[in-house]
Amino acid sequence: MGANISGVTPEFDRSSEPRLSDLPENCVALIMMRLDPPEICRLARLSRVFRRASSADFVWESKLPPSYRAIARKVFDEITLRKLLIKKDLYAKLCRPNLFEGGTKELWIDKNTGRLCVSSLSIFCISRFHSVAYVQQIWWFEVGGEFEIQFPSGTYSLFFRIQLGKTSKRLGRRICNSDHIHGWDIKPVRFQLATSDNQQAVSLRYLNNNPGHWSHYHVGDFKVVNPDVSTGVKFSMTQIDCTHTKGGLCIDSVLIVPKENARKVVESE
Repeated sequence: MGANISGVTPEFDRSSEPRLSDLPENCVALIMMRLDPPEICRLARLSRVFRRASSADFVWESKLPPSYRAIARKVFDEITLRKLLIKKDLYAKLCRPNLFEGGTKELWIDKNTGRLCVSSLSIFCISRFHSVAYVQQIWWFEVGGEFEIQFPSGTYSLFFRIQLGKTSKRLGRRICNSDHIHGWDIKPVRFQLATSDNQQAVSLRYLNNNPGHWSHYHVGDFKVVNPDVSTGVKFSMTQIDCTHTKGGLCIDSVLIVPKENARKVVESE
């Protein structure tokens, strides 16, 4: 009575299931535009489609700072720029420290956010000890510098990287000579920054970090609103009370990083 019902269930053809590799390359690339660079690199390992999509110029151009052309012209010559026409290669190159202005400064972009970081190695008014300025003894202490560049929009923090004492190596061990450290606990050092659009920050700090250990002293923050306009930044560190001498201080550089990275700078000490 009625039709016979077969007890045999046909096998499901798994070959008909959609796979990631079936996604159009352009669609994958559009998705990658919404991801962070490390996530893009991880997805590129999934398949050939994802690998090709991860190399699309418009994907990496969206991760570069808006002023990346001006930044690249500042640190690369014309021959290098012609070799970096692919935006992925340019991004990778800018993620590494790049010297400019005669090797006195360097810049790079944060590989996770694409935000610009700058380090100034040019400190004047002090005798140089190899690549680090060292003050053995002085009455009037004043160092400073300046530069100008197109920063991406955002808030930036400026630090001086300094150390009490002079370190060296002996029999493979790092040792610190603290004989000349004096005077920094009598009066505070004045740290100051000023920008070309009239932003200013001042902080007074006693130098009391442990001898032989590099420390980052926060000078202040400044904000960039228009990334199409160059921002000039002046910075200084002074202690000009001539009633006493001071000495035993190493000065490495000035560091500018996005404010959200400031905590990492301090924790790296």
